[in-house]
Amino acid sequence: MSVRYEIKDFYRTDIWDYPISALREVVLNALIHRDYFNIANFILIKVYDDRIWFYNPGKLTEGITISDLKKPHGSYLRNPLIAKVFYLAGLIEQYGSGTVKVVDWMKEAGLPEPEYREGEAGFSVYLYKDKYTEENLRKMGLSDRQIKAIRYVKEKGKITNKEYQELSNVSKPTATRDLSNLENMKLLERQGITGKGTFYILVKGS
Repeated sequence: MSVRYEIKDFYRTDIWDYPISALREVVLNALIHRDYFNIANFILIKVYDDRIWFYNPGKLTEGITISDLKKPHGSYLRNPLIAKVFYLAGLIEQYGSGTVKVVDWMKEAGLPEPEYREGEAGFSVYLYKDKYTEENLRKMGLSDRQIKAIRYVKEKGKITNKEYQELSNVSKPTATRDLSNLENMKLLERQGITGKGTFYILVKGS
């Protein structure tokens, strides 16, 4: 993982690719909820250019669904003694709150929400570094020309309606509709006065 720095009021702030608090929480959850009877598999962490993948042997406990993980929910502990040790050590605060906090921390950092996925033999968490990766944009349903426009803005810093038309050889109404859609999805932000002075930039904090 890489880190960048920001200087404010004479103090340096370290800004990592991912919120450290989110990484810590995912690892703690993996240790607490691992299926320790499954000795053939292990907790896995793989770091890619645009994401980190966490794999934990053991499916979700009964009564919990994937959709529950992004909202307040009860906790059905697979390993209650391990969870209690972590709680008494001050490493976790409240049972059932960790996955929701990870969502909040990723949003606060301007990153995509974590992806929770359950497979036949285990549970995975994906943390994405940049919501403007092609893989993530396609998951959001963007067209090829919209993805091309996002790449253009990442390289040039901004795009106008006319530049969008020329980039994908489309009409002004089509460009207007596509840009409006990207704005509504909070991927692009409109700047400047109405008309020829209008241009679009990436949403700040992303």
